[in-house]
Amino acid sequence: MYIDLESQYQATIEHVERLREITSDVVEHFYWCCMPLSLRNAVSVIQPTWICWDNNERDKWVRDMPAHECVINECNYPKEWTWFHKGMEFEDFTYEFSRWFQEQAGAPAAVGIAIRSDESLKRFNTIINKRKTTFKNYKWTTKLQIPGSEREIYHFYPLYDWKTEDIWGAVSRFDLEFNEIYELMYKNGMRISQQRLCQPYGDDQRKGLDQFRALEPETWVKVVSRVHGVNFGNIYARTSLLGNIKSEKPPGMSWQQYAVFLLESLGLYSPELRDHYYLKIKTFLRWWEHTNGIRTEDIPDEADHQLEYRGKVPSWRRVARAIEKNDFWMKGLGFAQTKSGRELLLRLRKKYHNLIRLEDIKDKKLLEAIGEDENEQHSVL
Repeated sequence: MYIDLESQYQATIEHVERLREITSDVVEHFYWCCMPLSLRNAVSVIQPTWICWDNNERDKWVRDMPAHECVINECNYPKEWTWFHKGMEFEDFTYEFSRWFQEQAGAPAAVGIAIRSDESLKRFNTIINKRKTTFKNYKWTTKLQIPGSEREIYHFYPLYDWKTEDIWGAVSRFDLEFNEIYELMYKNGMRISQQRLCQPYGDDQRKGLDQFRALEPETWVKVVSRVHGVNFGNIYARTSLLGNIKSEKPPGMSWQQYAVFLLESLGLYSPELRDHYYLKIKTFLRWWEHTNGIRTEDIPDEADHQLEYRGKVPSWRRVARAIEKNDFWMKGLGFAQTKSGRELLLRLRKKYHNLIRLEDIKDKKLLEAIGEDENEQHSVL
């Protein structure tokens, strides 16, 4: 079984096709699953999940649906799959598929999983767990626990004691097939221990998105438009944390949506700065409601430019422009420099020094605060 998550490297698809070809004489059934599964989208708080191969968003698909006869999708999956529903979690799908497969086979089923115990403590514990049921007492097997059933489905971990070097040593020594994307990762400066293949919008999305852009730019173009928040993450990946964002509000997006997108994109790289802006915006909205009776839901998307500039009216455009300018003190929303804000600034400067370029900071007060701190440091030295 190959679970195709749509947003995959083209090199990965070519590798799977090659494996399918060279094993065709020994593999009786190949299940190429292109099912609409729910996946993590860590680049957006508005759209925290996305559904791959969603027919409702066919025009956004990163790739066309594979045309192989073995492909199983939302339109042709087996009628016995009464357990399937659109938007299933990846883990639920693999669990139910294992149950169905074992039932079809009418014999014990083995599910090979290529985890290695040195990757994490959780994976190490999977191997050494003494309470699990094993197959013929092999410690590198685990019986799948199915409530109210005696079905025999075992997970087995053939590479559990391998290291990264062992894997590539075997590939070299035995001239094994491998995904060429790893070669591109290596040439792009990524160590073999850092190389990962996963859907691009997960919690390690920053590295994953940067990889897509560098390794397969033609795939990257489709990836950035597939889900909410991706391109904004890309914008922040190329700029200074306290520098202006050189971008424009995308057509079709409201200023309120744009403000939220900018906030969540900033949060990918500095949750502290995102929360700082969020609290300022929350105070700004509360002040207009208590002072002028303008509730948050009644704040206009934009208002008269002159009135906005003079701070006479609230609008989501004012909020978005403040974030876009990286207005740290949020002077554009009526705030002044504070002691707590200065302390946060210095903490950010210390923690994210690689993401803060002084030449990109236009606010003189910010530069003065950083300069005063650096002078104090020199004085202490």
